[in-house]
Amino acid sequence: MVADVTGGAAADAAPAIELRGISKAFGPVQANKDINIRVRKGTIHGIIGENGAGKSTLMSILYGFYKADSGDILIDGKPTQITDSLAAIRAGIGMVFQHFKLVENFTVLENVILGAEGGALLTPSKAKARRLLTQLAADYELHVEPDALIEDLSVGHQQRVEILKALYREANILILDEPTGVLTPAEADHLFRILRGLKEQGKTIILITHKLREIMDVTDEVSVMRRGEMVATVTTAETSPTELAELMVGRKVLLEVHKTPAQPGDVVLAGRGLRVVDKHGIERLRGIDIDIRAGEILGVAGVAGNGQSVLLELLAGMIPGTGTLTMNGEALDLSLKRDNARTRREDSIAHVHEDRHRCGLILDFMAWENIAFGYHHVPEYQKNALLMDNHAILEDAKGKIDRFDVRPPNPMLTAESFSGGNQQKIVLAREIERNPDLLLVGQPTRGVDIGAIEFIHKRLIELRDQGKAILLVSVELDEILSLSDRIVVMFDGRIMGERDPEKTDARELGLLMAGVTDDSVTGDAA
Repeated sequence: MVADVTGGAAADAAPAIELRGISKAFGPVQANKDINIRVRKGTIHGIIGENGAGKSTLMSILYGFYKADSGDILIDGKPTQITDSLAAIRAGIGMVFQHFKLVENFTVLENVILGAEGGALLTPSKAKARRLLTQLAADYELHVEPDALIEDLSVGHQQRVEILKALYREANILILDEPTGVLTPAEADHLFRILRGLKEQGKTIILITHKLREIMDVTDEVSVMRRGEMVATVTTAETSPTELAELMVGRKVLLEVHKTPAQPGDVVLAGRGLRVVDKHGIERLRGIDIDIRAGEILGVAGVAGNGQSVLLELLAGMIPGTGTLTMNGEALDLSLKRDNARTRREDSIAHVHEDRHRCGLILDFMAWENIAFGYHHVPEYQKNALLMDNHAILEDAKGKIDRFDVRPPNPMLTAESFSGGNQQKIVLAREIERNPDLLLVGQPTRGVDIGAIEFIHKRLIELRDQGKAILLVSVELDEILSLSDRIVVMFDGRIMGERDPEKTDARELGLLMAGVTDDSVTGDAA
């Protein structure tokens, strides 16, 4: 049912936001086409759509990052010119971006006040910000050390800083672009309590998300975009996840993962007593024992920053550690004096890093070049001892792009030209199609739309059914529960326990993720 945004008492007040006829093109690509949307004051309004549907472009226009080719913006019923982000802030708009806008070598405090210093003298501004940060952290349980450097924080804590920045500026309209991508379900639920509290105070919130559970749980209305157009606005209470998924994709979508029981084979990778100490002398892995078998997906659950990322990077040869590690019975060097990420690949270990922008892609390089990264030395890419065969790489990339349904199917576009879901497909195509014995995959569907999630999940199950071993790290408990054949839970650099996905639930896993154990937990198991 189309939401009634004109009838009733709410119609007497002007909407907090009204966009009329917004269009925006980037060259031949029409990102937004004649968009109309009204967002009522004091509501939480969801905007959903596949990657590339135009959601982020539309919100970037509202926040002043882009200028619309045509159309009007009304704030509280008044035509408003939003020429840049400062104009948006003056209009009472704040935005929390999916990809963080933080200065990594600045402290939390410095990032929060950046652009809102309040005068030439920084000392009074920093003192005020410190007091307010302390209050916000207490009110919303967004605890972050004010003097910590951003580069030293986990992804989850960096997300908290972005939320604190928006709250610090006291916007009346708050746009959140995929705000729960690094949060556990419990943390997401806590964030939603914060959003509901802000709504009760009269704030207006726009939530951009791919997660239908979030839309159903927290929004009052939801608008659906597809291929740059607004296709529907519905009242959340009068719709369903299935209907929303079909509106997003334009076809029926499989929302559940269907797989046959695993047929585990021999142990492919075995680690004992795995430890990692970082540059500050902090022990990030505390004696992990782990086995991964052929033909199974071993899921690793945990709150971001509890060692899962460190484990992946250790196994992938990106960072040194201690302990013992074998791959197909052969010892691997954890000190990296002999082995590194390249030799791990030669040992048939592929790695999809959880941060595709930092470690999975070079955004300024073209798609065909990104598909070769890490494997540029393989014989099929070599013309002779000195030169790579770019034609062979390009032809190979075309095949991978076709098989992984990368859109647009143009290997000559730079990686930054693709949506998040299609960037992820490029990384997965590069790693999966090397036919590895072991795939290490972190956050495979972070920031990915529902159609791409369905595709990625199918490919992972296909790889498992081919007898490959997969280590899956995800903060999405639904993903861990639906894909995994075994689940281990990490907390503070340790494995707290192992669970059968058929005999556990999100509540039990959530307790283990918080370090809460019972008599059935034996400690470091795998």
